[in-house]
Amino acid sequence: MAKVDYQQINGIALAYLGDAAYEVYVREHLLSKGYTKPTKLHHTATHFVSAKAQAALIDLMKHDELLSKEEWDFFKRGRNANSHTHAKHTDVLTYRISTGFEALMGFLKLSENNARLDEIANWCIEQVEAGRTE
Repeated sequence: MAKVDYQQINGIALAYLGDAAYEVYVREHLLSKGYTKPTKLHHTATHFVSAKAQAALIDLMKHDELLSKEEWDFFKRGRNANSHTHAKHTDVLTYRISTGFEALMGFLKLSENNARLDEIANWCIEQVEAGRTE
């Protein structure tokens, strides 16, 4: 893939990639736990990737002071982006926060900061597993 200047990409495009990047971590985690049936995989994955869970993870990141200033800036780029889609199963604020979460993941992926992406994605999975997002 050609090198992309992530500094120039809008928040919605970052969220588009970040959604997929985080989803791969979740899917690999579920497979490693022995889930194999598609219905169970999908149902369980929603606990990790729903807008509500992602918004809760952002709150935990803030509480635990997990993110750098630059990472918060990319979260805000996604949160504040003018999306032409709407939330299907949640309120607009939660949807916007989850878009920011996904933009953060997209930024980490595009900046090729794989160690940090691993760290944050695995931290997120641990928080959901521990029930901290409910």
